[in-house]
Amino acid sequence: MIKQKRCKVCGGLLFEKPILVLNNMPKGAQSFLKKEELSIDRGVDLELYQCSCCGLIQLTREPVPYYKEVIRAVAFSEEMKTFRRHQFKEFLEKYGLVGKKILEVGCGKGEFMEIMKECGADVYGIEYGEENVRECLKKGLKVERDFISSENYKVENAPFDGFYILNFLEHIPYPVEFLRGIAFNLKDGGIGLVEVPNFEMCLKNKIITDFIPDHIFYFTLDTLELVLKMSGFKMIEKRFIYQDKSVISVVVKKREKIDLTEWKKNINDLRNSLENFLKKYKKEEVMVWGAGHQALAILSLTGISSKIRGVVDSAPFKQGKFTPVSHLPIYSPEVLNKFQIKAVIVMVGPYSSEVVKILKTCYKKIKIAVVEKMSLKEL
Repeated sequence: MIKQKRCKVCGGLLFEKPILVLNNMPKGAQSFLKKEELSIDRGVDLELYQCSCCGLIQLTREPVPYYKEVIRAVAFSEEMKTFRRHQFKEFLEKYGLVGKKILEVGCGKGEFMEIMKECGADVYGIEYGEENVRECLKKGLKVERDFISSENYKVENAPFDGFYILNFLEHIPYPVEFLRGIAFNLKDGGIGLVEVPNFEMCLKNKIITDFIPDHIFYFTLDTLELVLKMSGFKMIEKRFIYQDKSVISVVVKKREKIDLTEWKKNINDLRNSLENFLKKYKKEEVMVWGAGHQALAILSLTGISSKIRGVVDSAPFKQGKFTPVSHLPIYSPEVLNKFQIKAVIVMVGPYSSEVVKILKTCYKKIKIAVVEKMSLKEL
């Protein structure tokens, strides 16, 4: 039995058979030959697979030997330089990054670093190609020979306020790990500019000539966003750029830790409200309606169980048992009349209106209070 291949992004199974096979393809976009090498040159077969889970299109072969290096022919284009000046200036100004530390991941010979610096960033770069790094240093650029090899890989001069990675991510064998490594070197809320070739354009126009061993992954906007989310980023802006919309350009923000420190104040406020309400009654005169998880949490966190006779709940399988931590007995609602209860605190979340209706209909003399959204409301 042949072992089915797995996606390098989500780990899901790839569809068993390739969706496209291209025979006798060049070994790489940079595999140019000397005259004496022509007789031994052989093409390779490209098998294109799709993940059955995340949908990402990908090659399963080994990456080209030079995949860590950035090689840019577009840097010779004056039109590209003009575009980048406008794009970088807008990026820096819109997201408050003028004068801030920005990292280019895969900076090549520093072609775009020079433009980013010109636009007002304190720009740094990492690049694996030794010749590229030498060229950058000759230009006086702040570049380290480096490659992010793990999700907790530390880059020199980190943390950074922002980053950009331009048409390089599609070369990386494990893009989620790589992007997580970038996030690891950013400040909280760090902003990034990410660009990849637009495979949606290829799908729309059935362009078969864009496949090459250098590009391991072929991103649509959906699959790119999925990869970014899995890597700790939130997409905050998206565009298809150039006249033929051949590139997906997105702005991302590093996911920030949610701050819940204020939530404890809410439970303190609720405790005070409940205690003020309970002062009006003896312990034997008050019950809680609801033995769901929210009620159990409220009883545990507020510590009011010593001032309550017990809990009523409509679910028979809970009746006759006791609440965890607060250790209150759980009864059927019928005991409300039997125990001559004067007040009921409703703690049933979205079912509050239903329980209030029952109380008003069947137990008209009982005072009702409802806990909703961490607040106590007396009816």
